[in-house]
Amino acid sequence: MTVPDVRLDEASLLEEARERTGLSDFGDESFREPLTKLLEAIEREARLTPAGRAGQRTRIVGLLSARLQRQAWFTHHPEIEDERVDVRIVVVGFPRTGTTLLHRILAQDPRSSWIAWWECRYPAPLPGWRMEQARREPDARIARAEAEVAAMIAGNPALAAVHPLDALAPDEDVMLLEHAFQSSPPAGLMNVPSYLRWHLAQDGRAAYDDHARFLRFLQWQKRMRGEPADPFVLKAPHHMVHLDELLARYPAATIVQTHRDPLDTLPSLASMALELRRLTSDTVHPSECADYALTTARCRLERTESVRQASDGQRFVDVWFGDIVTSALEVVERIYSQIGFDLSASVRDRMERYVTGHGRDKRPAHGYTLAQFGLDAEAIRREFSAYRETYVLPHQRRG
Repeated sequence: MTVPDVRLDEASLLEEARERTGLSDFGDESFREPLTKLLEAIEREARLTPAGRAGQRTRIVGLLSARLQRQAWFTHHPEIEDERVDVRIVVVGFPRTGTTLLHRILAQDPRSSWIAWWECRYPAPLPGWRMEQARREPDARIARAEAEVAAMIAGNPALAAVHPLDALAPDEDVMLLEHAFQSSPPAGLMNVPSYLRWHLAQDGRAAYDDHARFLRFLQWQKRMRGEPADPFVLKAPHHMVHLDELLARYPAATIVQTHRDPLDTLPSLASMALELRRLTSDTVHPSECADYALTTARCRLERTESVRQASDGQRFVDVWFGDIVTSALEVVERIYSQIGFDLSASVRDRMERYVTGHGRDKRPAHGYTLAQFGLDAEAIRREFSAYRETYVLPHQRRG
């Protein structure tokens, strides 16, 4: 079946979101410039298939619709603004360094709140939903999210090896930042290098104001469902770009940074971009995926080190990837010790059961090489020598 070409202009996207929701108030409009930059880059650089363009239109209209719906909820329930959000732990690190596994282990503690994939993807209740339904019937967003995850894996089965997708599991809150159109996922999903460069040069204030507003909204919804408003455990490698803005909004948060050799993480990050881009484009160049991996890695490390140097160092807990794989509970004990939190026998048991059932060996193998993406091992060693000397080589030397 031939898919007709699809418009990706700002005016029609905004209008479709208004028509779909019957709403017109987007609230703060700081998202407009980032949206314009993204759309310009898509047209110039992304080489999307007609189906890929249709998918991006659906995705962007969905993000805009969620903004409209969120604003309507805040208008009708001004008490949402009074929610006081506490973030206890934020897991960061390069992709493929154990961030997902560690995050989901930490989420086994019933004293912590977390955000499921379906909540991140659909943070606003669907039209017609009333909060009084929340305690007696399943949220319709869950079924929609499960269908979307299934379609993604069916479209490219290799994604199951790249990231353990599960609509009901804790996942990256970077998806909340997508509603501000200031985040890294679009540059992983598509070849949009000009947008990525522009995004990385921004200060992130408006995006993290938006993030905090979404967390208030999601916490309020949890309470309406009868769930406790416990401190959040969050996770997203993207936060490394704007840790200063994140910590300004969540001053009690401890940053848990996972580490692994860039010789392993860079080709893995490039491979993840390759598989994601294949969902929407027939022309995916490995060299462009490598450029994406290098650009994001450089920025994330530089920004994170800058925040470290400006702090007393007590805000960070460093974790070696291999320790997550071989001794995850010892890693948790060290994190909890630094934040002054106890690890009870019952919580330890929950975490151990999760580790047993969700080890890396339970997922398909994810194969990739430096050569596949034109990456040079010696050049990586030189460029990331300071990082490797501080966070990698000591662990490799101990064996």
